Amino acid sequence: MAQPQKPDIHLNLFAHGCGHHSAAWRSPDSSVDLLPDVSFFESLARTAERGRFDAIFFADGQSVGIGGVAKGPTWFLEPITMLTAIARSTSNIGLVTTVSSTFWNPFHAARLMASLDHISGGRAGVNVVTSMTDDEARNHGMDKLPEHAERYARADEFIEVITRLWASWPADSLLRDRDGNYADGSMLNRLDHDGEFFQVAGPLNIPSTPQGRPVLFQAGASEPGRDLAARHAEGIYAVAWDLESAKDYRDDIRSRAERQGRNPDDLVVMPGLVTYVGTTEEAAKARQAELNALLPVEDSLKQLAFFVGQDTSDWELDAPVPELPPIEEFTGPKGRYGTVLRIIETKNPTVRELLGYLAAGGGHATFIGTPEQIADEIERWIDGGAADGFNLMPPALPHDIEAFVDLVVPVLQARGRFRTDYEGSTLRENLG
Repeated sequence: MAQPQKPDIHLNLFAHGCGHHSAAWRSPDSSVDLLPDVSFFESLARTAERGRFDAIFFADGQSVGIGGVAKGPTWFLEPITMLTAIARSTSNIGLVTTVSSTFWNPFHAARLMASLDHISGGRAGVNVVTSMTDDEARNHGMDKLPEHAERYARADEFIEVITRLWASWPADSLLRDRDGNYADGSMLNRLDHDGEFFQVAGPLNIPSTPQGRPVLFQAGASEPGRDLAARHAEGIYAVAWDLESAKDYRDDIRSRAERQGRNPDDLVVMPGLVTYVGTTEEAAKARQAELNALLPVEDSLKQLAFFVGQDTSDWELDAPVPELPPIEEFTGPKGRYGTVLRIIETKNPTVRELLGYLAAGGGHATFIGTPEQIADEIERWIDGGAADGFNLMPPALPHDIEAFVDLVVPVLQARGRFRTDYEGSTLRENLG
């Protein structure tokens, strides 16, 4: 009897600064001098495209902490502007960015993202977020962020409006009749939306895009965030340290989507993934140690002290992590503390290694080893129902995305688990 075909694997590049390891910028060969140069980010996108990734993703923030800028780069180029440039230097890879429903007007967001979708030939995607800090709010005429429930109610209405705007001017209304009719105006639809948060007349002043509308992404972890993702998202960026927690999240999201009347197979769930790749396992571990050695020890131990609720200043860096109380006895924020306990349980790290895991992934899965070992672990998660793919978070750029594309992708392709060419011309087609 023929064996059932195993699911294809989706890969997304999450590009941020010099890489996701907070000390990557301190390396002598880091890309820190290239951050103002859009050609650096274009080259990252082309590398991911060479690896046949679904998309490249740029997060965004709306503030910068003056007291924190000395510790390393955060945001730099505005991402929609940057992705528009990248669209002209790539052909197939999807282009995804973050848009804040707390601060953005839906008409403006719909217009910008529709423009990117047209310019890229149908490769745009948008990750709708509700933002996180009062510093961001104060840059947008607010004293502080609205309450959590209000932000998610606003996000739900925001997505409803932008989705209707993208559909409000059908592409097939364009007649281009040079005798007098450019478009059939009767086919355009006003929204006349008058909601709790937004008033938008419509229609959008841009016709529908090559893929109908940009692809919707979400990264919800809270209860309202999961509900929002289940209602609207096509791609979901998740946070999970181990297979078990990733499977719990994916099962939950799929169940919620089904209760919303959606086919759960229409959702592509991609946990974040940090990888250290080497031709040998020892070389991969040495790569991780090289970056970990650049961490500012005092600052890193202070951050760890906050996570575990005790003084860590005298912990020996290259010794095992001292025994910590079970989560039931911990009185502080349990989310990050639980992640610390899982890292210790699964990796048995030294203190320095624990600081490195937190610096590079902050709770996201971390695979270290040869291309074959990393491919094995990727397949184990996919086949175990924990993920549909991964949102790759290279510790240092461009080195670690190049290593993944050159070493891991060919292994997955040889095993028949990853495409050797793009299936379609739009992001939605390539997400399946």
